[in-house]
Formats: sequence, structure tokens, C-alpha cells
Amino acid sequence: MDIRPLTDTLSVSPQITPSDLAKLAAQGFRTVINNRPDGEEPGQPASAAMAQAAAAAGLEYRYIPVVPGQLPDALVDGFADALAGLPGPTLAYCRTGTRSTTLWALQAARQQPADAVLARARGAGYDLSALAPRLAVMRGA
Repeated sequence: MDIRPLTDTLSVSPQITPSDLAKLAAQGFRTVINNRPDGEEPGQPASAAMAQAAAAAGLEYRYIPVVPGQLPDALVDGFADALAGLPGPTLAYCRTGTRSTTLWALQAARQQPADAVLARARGAGYDLSALAPRLAVMRGA
């Protein structure tokens, strides 16, 4: 697993498998958020299988699928609600980790300067510079 911390309580990663969930629990994670739509790629574990494996590992699980290129505010709100309402630390994942990082960045930009959010994402290996204009307006959202 390629786990990349964004904050003290949130990390992101590319696609994980049901067998990874027990390992995540052993590492101290308490919640997993799946940001990848079912059926995006052949062989990808379905959300139902991931939810079942998460429950077996004692993890909370939330499914917030993000279709590439589509990030409405409702998804950002759902992600923010999950982070606020579920126990941490949390691991969010998608195909590469970029959509999970983008959701975090959009909700984080409501309280933090866009430059700080972009720097944090860049430090985790995600270049979200194209998102800068939207991040800049999120403080007023």
C-alpha cells in the first residue's frame, strides 16, 4: 500500500483491496473512505466487498464515489461530514489517490489558505495546481 499522509488524521492512497483492510486496522486506522465508483475498471473490488471486509476488520466505511472530472459541492460536503463524523485516523482512496486528495483540498480550503492546501497536497505527491482558482473561492463557500 502506498499510504500518503495529508494531515495528522487523514491519509490517502491508490486503490486498496479487501485484504488490505485488516492491515490498515492494525496500523491504527479507524475509518476507510472509498472515493472510487464501482465498475470503473475491470477487477476493481466492489464497494460492497470493501464494506464487508472493513466491517470484519472493525473499521468504519463510507462510500463517496467521485466520477473523474465531476466534483460538485455536495460531494465535498459529504467528504467533510465523513471526516467530522467518523472516527480517525482515516484512509481515503481512489484509483491513484488524486480524487481523494482533491476532496480533502476542497473542504480544507474552506478554513485554510489555498496556497497552504496546495503545498500540503504537493508534499504528499499530488499536484493540484489546476484546482487553485476553485480553492481560492472555497473560503467564502
